[in-house]
Amino acid sequence: MIYDVIIVGSGPAGLAAAIYAKRAELNMVVIEKAALSGGQIINTYEVDNYPGTPGISGFDLSIKFREHADKLSTEFVTGEVVKFDIDGAIKVITLDNGTEYKTKAVVIASGGVPRHLGVEGEEKYSGMGVSYCATCDGAFFKNKSVAVVGGGDVAVEDAIFLARICKQVYVVHRRDQFRSSKSLSNRLLSFENVTVLWDSVVEKINGDDTVSAISVKNLKTEEQASYEVSGVFIAVGYIPNSEVYKNAVATDSAGYIIAGENCMTNVPGVFAAGDVRTKDLRQIITAASDGANAITAVEKYLNDL
Repeated sequence: MIYDVIIVGSGPAGLAAAIYAKRAELNMVVIEKAALSGGQIINTYEVDNYPGTPGISGFDLSIKFREHADKLSTEFVTGEVVKFDIDGAIKVITLDNGTEYKTKAVVIASGGVPRHLGVEGEEKYSGMGVSYCATCDGAFFKNKSVAVVGGGDVAVEDAIFLARICKQVYVVHRRDQFRSSKSLSNRLLSFENVTVLWDSVVEKINGDDTVSAISVKNLKTEEQASYEVSGVFIAVGYIPNSEVYKNAVATDSAGYIIAGENCMTNVPGVFAAGDVRTKDLRQIITAASDGANAITAVEKYLNDL
């Protein structure tokens, strides 16, 4: 069988693409790495910025997405893509179990993962005070003390966002100056409730049921200190799940697949949607939007064949 389109990934981008593809009556299948759909949002304790579903848990929202796709009789298969052959008009996707799938078009919606610190307490308190998205979870820490780890644009933007709603924001950065733009840095430093811990790293995240403090070490003086915080926002980079596609489609220096709002890559018939593609904002709503845009572009591509 040769499919019209294969969607790789079943997070918000992949599931939105599946819904749009089924409504367009395309012959399609979704390949998901895990048997449970939803991607990263499964591990999100509460989602408060997806329209129409205030306070819903990430798990419940992912169930709703999957139920919508199931209602349209979407076909799902479980497996990890290990080979991606795009030579010719028919693309061939090979899974880790050896099964090959042939298709006219592919939507890569494999997502990505935030880069972790790898310190004690990080995994334990993930979703219970440890977050990788300030705009997603910041509102839950209003009038509380929090920490932001990182010094690039995302970290500084997160700290500015949090400084507007939190009582105290500690910014932990391993260097003596930010890597962000000067304008962003100056804006952050103008907040009276922001304390920057230069030349420092988080060594441990402490708590009971939820986060209560961080242990910080100054790399120059080796001085150690503890800071009471209710939340820790980690912004030290992001890792796109694009390794298997790097030799097939164009990626940027960080590994993101280069694609615009229409989700088209440099290879005809190959599209990228959601967190795996180059974009400014990586959230549930933009991932779902990508899924819709990708299938719209797929339809145009198939019509021109």
